Amino acid sequence: MSTPELSAAAVEAAAQVLAPIVLRTPLEYSQRLTDAVGAQVFLKRENRQIARSYKVRGAYHFISGLSAEERQRGVVCASAGNHGQGVAWSCARLGLRGRVYVPGNTPRQKRQRILALGEGAVELVVAGSSYDEAGAAALADAEATGAVFVHPFDDARTIVGQGSVAVELVEQSPAPLHTVIVPIGGGGLIAGMTLWLKERHPEIRVVGVEPAGAASMTAALAAGAPTRLERIDTFVDGAAVGRVGEVTFPVVRDLVDEVVTVPEGAVCTEMLELYQVDGIIAEPAGALASTAVKQIAATLPAGAAVACVVSGGNNDVIRYAEIVERSLLHEGLRHYFLVTFPQEPGALRHFLDDVLSEGEDIVVFEYVKKNNRETGPAMVGIELETAAGLSPLLERMAASPLQIDQVPPGSPLFSFLT
Repeated sequence: MSTPELSAAAVEAAAQVLAPIVLRTPLEYSQRLTDAVGAQVFLKRENRQIARSYKVRGAYHFISGLSAEERQRGVVCASAGNHGQGVAWSCARLGLRGRVYVPGNTPRQKRQRILALGEGAVELVVAGSSYDEAGAAALADAEATGAVFVHPFDDARTIVGQGSVAVELVEQSPAPLHTVIVPIGGGGLIAGMTLWLKERHPEIRVVGVEPAGAASMTAALAAGAPTRLERIDTFVDGAAVGRVGEVTFPVVRDLVDEVVTVPEGAVCTEMLELYQVDGIIAEPAGALASTAVKQIAATLPAGAAVACVVSGGNNDVIRYAEIVERSLLHEGLRHYFLVTFPQEPGALRHFLDDVLSEGEDIVVFEYVKKNNRETGPAMVGIELETAAGLSPLLERMAASPLQIDQVPPGSPLFSFLT
């Protein structure tokens, strides 16, 4: 098949193809975020899309346009989870065979959904520890078997399909939009949306957002070309891409107004607020945009209409313990210390009575291996009512006869124990 051009017209054509297939997801007003930033904040709920992610838009648009001969060869893709679900669902609907490669860090919930949505039409293959490694394995498969590689972001057919989110968003907005905030992994969603927005509504500001631990677009913009990150934090698995696309990069470089990064801990805090306050289940990548709106609040005129794309809602419930932990650490409410207790009566009582204060709770207490009979070191996790409580706690620790060492986030010991 011919590859569509990267243009607003191509996005509109894709939107027409997809209209009878995908869900027209709601654009919902967020009172919580509006109160927080002073602008009118709306959430584009792609977490309620088929397979709970916008990825089905690009996957179905790509696969539905394959020739009869290409369909006979089948398809193969690599995915952190959501694109694979979109490909699996599309294969089941269009009667194709497919293979989906995922990295080892893909949550179990996403793996199970890929197989369920594929209805026996797809095979799941686990390869590597990152999207990039799974992608290399999928490309090798395509070369060896002749299957069509369905790229999750770096193909015009995928890009314009994903860009259909923008068409819906503007049609649904009750007020002229000032800013649209879009998460970035490889760049497909933001490239497609920006192509349409900047041609049809050039007055709208487009802001991209990446997780700080996998800021591959930020690195590419600084280098002037896509560049591979040496290390990535895979926590925000839907956006943990080590190298952005060759096709998506120039679109972002030339058309996107700004790209920002947000800490993973802030994403966790926003995930919890989305769930507890708004009743919205978002995966880490799905919370990127609404995390960023608070970060860029000073640049938003009072009352201006702002849209955040909640890109996905495939979050495994077993991850919430880690999400809570990362959030508390980011907010400065949880801290860890290595406390060396002398093996004598009253040492622990002194720590409880003289070091800790009201509202400071021990959430972790584990004795570690003793070096001798005189002392017993323990790992102690303390949760505070407010972040401001850390300074007086450290002062009381410094005045204590106990040897107390704070374990800073990022240290090997901290990572091992938490």
